[in-house]
Amino acid sequence: MPRLCRGQRHAHAHARIRRMRQQAWQGLKWWVSGGVLLALAGAVGLARQSLDEQRALFETDARIVHRLLSQQVVQHDAILATLALLQPAPLDSPTTSPEQRLPALYPQILAVQRRDPDQAWPDAQLTRAEAASHVQRRAALGATNLANGRYQLVLSATPTSYALDLDMRAMVPWTEWPMEPQSSPVRVVLEQAGERYVIQPGAQASQTGWHWEARKPLASESQSFDVVSTLTVGPGQLPWTRMLAWALIVAALLTALRHLQRQRAARRRAEELLRLGQVARLNTLGELAAGMAHELNQPLTAVLANTQAAQRLLDDEPPELATARGAMAQAVAQARRAAEVVGRLRRAVERPDASGSLQAVNLNEAVKRALYLLEPECQRRGVTPVLDGADAVTVQADAVALDQIVHNLIFNALQALEQVPPAQRSLTLTLGAHDGRGELLVADSGPGIAPEVLPRLFEPFFSTRDGGLGLGLSLCETLANGMGGSLGAANRALGGAVFSLKLPLSTGDRS
Repeated sequence: MPRLCRGQRHAHAHARIRRMRQQAWQGLKWWVSGGVLLALAGAVGLARQSLDEQRALFETDARIVHRLLSQQVVQHDAILATLALLQPAPLDSPTTSPEQRLPALYPQILAVQRRDPDQAWPDAQLTRAEAASHVQRRAALGATNLANGRYQLVLSATPTSYALDLDMRAMVPWTEWPMEPQSSPVRVVLEQAGERYVIQPGAQASQTGWHWEARKPLASESQSFDVVSTLTVGPGQLPWTRMLAWALIVAALLTALRHLQRQRAARRRAEELLRLGQVARLNTLGELAAGMAHELNQPLTAVLANTQAAQRLLDDEPPELATARGAMAQAVAQARRAAEVVGRLRRAVERPDASGSLQAVNLNEAVKRALYLLEPECQRRGVTPVLDGADAVTVQADAVALDQIVHNLIFNALQALEQVPPAQRSLTLTLGAHDGRGELLVADSGPGIAPEVLPRLFEPFFSTRDGGLGLGLSLCETLANGMGGSLGAANRALGGAVFSLKLPLSTGDRS
């Protein structure tokens, strides 16, 4: 029963470690994917906000442009209506004709023409425009040349009809214009019957991107021009600086949070490592106590029985000295046996028969668990372990005992590597299967094992380190032997030491 409880504690500890590893990996993936999604979402939001702002500004400018141009063409209708109401002065006194002063007042009016009664227009288009004006009872377009920015506006009146020659470029109120004509990306044109006059060319930065258009006719039925404003926003006009800054902020924030999480995981790993060590020490103490109770029970019982018998024999009259001496001799023999038991238990902590707890254990996973727990130790020493060999080696072993052995071997190798410069430190873990046994080789590039130390390496209480108890390797060898395996050590030809752990392969993996 005690062994079962200890196994359960170890199983729970290893399960927690496995969960921590899985959670760490899953957490890293979530951090990365979440950070990318958050950065993309923020960047898209900033781009959308910028596009909305640019579109709102474009629509506002387009409305202002339409209003300003509409005011100009409505003014042309008003000028013609005023001329028709005033009626012209006689032809022999042109200086008094008000229409002759209009070009000086309105720069878009190039010339003013009139047709008095019994006269004809010099141009057939003006004649047709006057007829249309008479029918429509409003001004009508005469000749139009949008390519050169010219058009005529005719009003039929009695007795005199009038025509204005207009310059589109001059009719634009540039002082009130909402944009910089030469640098603005907005293109503004006037269109009529397939012809087009470009008022503002627009500095188009890109042919691809987001395209917006605002089309609206001028507020004059006589001058049927459409004001068309267009804007193309290319990728280069997006707020890349703000988007990059947002991505950097997200990365910095997630890095800080990830660092805090890793610190928390490191604390939890240290706690699990401490708990594993505590469980191992409890196992050793429990086995020591159980072994001593079992081994010492019989000899102490015999010592007590023989001593009591000798006491009774000496109290007899006459005392039976010969029999009492025999009883005391038996007591001495049993006391010596008890002393041998204590000495043996002090030299090595022997496990009881562990055949009942042996099971199929993945040797690779045991190595990975030990490397995970010892990762901070490897980083502190600047060592990057190399795991080589077979992908899956399944052995018949006690999972708890196997973890203790692998952990001890790797930690001893890391301690040995402290004696060489950082640039020369290497640790290689090789897994394989030979002759029905799974094998783990732990090779380091440390100073190696002195020849006089090698024969005593697994001797109980023998240690080359100050303060060492000398029980680590001895206990590992005892645990390996108890599982039907072996543990050996040797020096490498190129320097350093190599420890070899061999355990029987699981039944399903035997060739």
